[in-house]
Amino acid sequence: MKNAGNIFSSFIACVLVCAIFYAHPAFAVNSSYFNMDEKRSDNITPFPKWTGMLTRFAEQKLIPDSACDKIRYHPCSILEWKRMLESTRSKPFSQQLDIVNTWGNSHPYIEDQVNWGVEDYWETPYEFMEVSGDCEDYAISKYYTMKALGVPVERLRIIVLQDLNLGGIIHAVLGVYDGGKLYILDNQSSQVKPALKIYHYRPIFGINETSWWAYYPK
Repeated sequence: MKNAGNIFSSFIACVLVCAIFYAHPAFAVNSSYFNMDEKRSDNITPFPKWTGMLTRFAEQKLIPDSACDKIRYHPCSILEWKRMLESTRSKPFSQQLDIVNTWGNSHPYIEDQVNWGVEDYWETPYEFMEVSGDCEDYAISKYYTMKALGVPVERLRIIVLQDLNLGGIIHAVLGVYDGGKLYILDNQSSQVKPALKIYHYRPIFGINETSWWAYYPK
């Protein structure tokens, strides 16, 4: 969850996102959850924090595991994470969701200003495993954990939204589609919940490695 400075920054970003969205001709319209509709774009370049994280993570994954704890943002907890993945692969999908949510939420919440000295920084999973992070960092690490378990990126989204129970403060969660349903993995909840049963969140946009979606009221 974001502090006041991050809320203002995120509000400005959301205004820019909407401007890009409505000016762009190549959007597909789909139905969504949270009593919202959505439109999709396959151009993710307007999101440099996300694309920058993708680039850094691609580079970090090239570092051999034997170098863990010898190179910054390559902690040996990566090895524990990989063991968790192996022990989880054979479990039913609902259990995988619970395990991944619990694993992510076991990390302490630390604001970007403390870790990085900036208002909003999107961490790679390896950076998160070393220094923990805030809401979007939990979501990103869960995203890549579900992907490592074999879930296609088409079924995964980082969803940036407003928490209406807290005056519209900006928050981020992971959305995972399965069997036509959207499930939410949230660092504020120990339980994985269907999006249809969540009433206090208003999504702004969702993103994965290939596309992004703008949400708007029906």
